[in-house]
Amino acid sequence: MKKTLFLLLLNALACGSVRAQANDDYKEASKESEAYHEYRMVLTEPPFGLQKINGLCAKIKAVDTDGDEGTAILDPKKYSALSFREKFTYHMIHPESFSQNCDAMPTIQDEQKKIFGQLPDAFGDENWSDRQHKFFIAHKDSVIALMQYCITKDKRVGLNFKHAIVDINAKEMIPFLISIYNEQKKDHDILTVLMLLMKNNAYQPFMVSASNKKLYADPDDSYKSYLNFNVENEELIIKRALDFYSGGK
Repeated sequence: MKKTLFLLLLNALACGSVRAQANDDYKEASKESEAYHEYRMVLTEPPFGLQKINGLCAKIKAVDTDGDEGTAILDPKKYSALSFREKFTYHMIHPESFSQNCDAMPTIQDEQKKIFGQLPDAFGDENWSDRQHKFFIAHKDSVIALMQYCITKDKRVGLNFKHAIVDINAKEMIPFLISIYNEQKKDHDILTVLMLLMKNNAYQPFMVSASNKKLYADPDDSYKSYLNFNVENEELIIKRALDFYSGGK
């Protein structure tokens, strides 16, 4: 009994030491970095039947389907009664799939000074279901048109829109995205979208570049990889993306 208590006390002391060391290493992000993080995480809420969709989504009950995974799907009859634009709004703001994720992302220092290799998660523990991905792909042209309408109206690209652009491989949006970026040169995640489009299409000049190797050489580590934000990297990404777009045409 005494030996067990001793081991428990030793373990508690060890854990406390680890936590203390972690706290010693922790550094608060600057106000500028925190503000940019919040800016990055903003979603676009399409205006098409938004109030109606929010009301319907508020009444959806999540169903646990497999351990820590589940779904939260609108009643099929109610979904079928929606117009196409309302379905677009529903899918953009309401992910139907969710899973328990216990890993918290560490604080990022100087977030505004980085061009990341990957986009942050748009919905936390939730994500689009397979049928939602299929909706975006099956109606790609219409989805692009509606996104461009919303982006032009809001003068920004929400994080959910960025994920949709990558998911449906909307490389035809490259000049439009660059024009939106150039208005403020603030949203560096638009540059991330351009790089992901080049990477996912195996654009050779990008695939052999130092940028690709730095960001994506280790897939397990790419979520925290980044390039320094500066004029040279900004211009290089945009030039490569335009060359990729022109070649694709």
